[in-house]
Amino acid sequence: MKTPTRAARAFPFSAIAGQDEMKLALLIAAIDPSVGGVLVFGDRGTGKSTAVRGLAALLPRVPMVDLPLGATEDRVVGALNLERALAEGVKAFEPGLLARADRGFLYVDEVNLLEDHLVDLLLDVAASGENVVERDGLSVRHPARFVLVGSGNPEEGELRPQLLDRFGLSVEVRTPPDVATRVEVMRRRDAFDREPETFCRGWRREDGKVRARVEDARERLPRVDAGDGVLEGVATLCQKVGTDGLRAELTVFRAARALAALENSPCIGPNHVRRVAPPALRHRLRRDPLDEAGSTPRIERALAEVYPA
Repeated sequence: MKTPTRAARAFPFSAIAGQDEMKLALLIAAIDPSVGGVLVFGDRGTGKSTAVRGLAALLPRVPMVDLPLGATEDRVVGALNLERALAEGVKAFEPGLLARADRGFLYVDEVNLLEDHLVDLLLDVAASGENVVERDGLSVRHPARFVLVGSGNPEEGELRPQLLDRFGLSVEVRTPPDVATRVEVMRRRDAFDREPETFCRGWRREDGKVRARVEDARERLPRVDAGDGVLEGVATLCQKVGTDGLRAELTVFRAARALAALENSPCIGPNHVRRVAPPALRHRLRRDPLDEAGSTPRIERALAEVYPA
């Protein structure tokens, strides 16, 4: 029996109906991993894991690794290869999930339920881009640079602030409100479940276009220009919404640059900043007890002040 390819097993990224902000955030993170990964929170059954797996499947040579909630630390960071140690008397390193995810995606479903010791581990590796294992007579260092993607339902618990801040972009997904989109989701999912290879073949050209856009954007990224006016606007925006530290400014800037590269623009414009600011900032704002509107309306008001129509 022929083993299906990764692309055949995954629902095509371009076939996902709706959820435009989520798809754009994932594309931005794929173009520039320094943006810092993507957090996708929202209702169950809204295509969160489907989108992540679909994007990883259409990108060539990009690993997609799942980090299960119950994973042991040895499985995550790597450990002594016991079989070789017992059979050959050799201290050999058995790479873990972090090694497999290098230069790819590390996906954590229900990330808000991740155990604290694994959260601490991810924070250390995300900050350094390197995994260090010193145990059982081993001393190993290896690169571990990955796009961290987490998904979950906010009703099941909140993320620790330290981990929340490590995500570059935060996306809120909801069940589509209109009947037409719901019908299209059902139609496409049913077609995929009945004949997955046929369905994927029908979307291969569209996925190919997405792949080409991402690859071209990666090439263009270093050449995208940003003048002092753009940097000043981003800094003013972050000042107005009251973000702490400079990570917010860097994330908005990098995300806007990646979006400009995706759209084949030679420079960052106000529209690029407007589109990436909500997902880049909404999870970084302190709660304002005097403002019940929520973080996204606060960002939109600040954007209107910094970039008046």
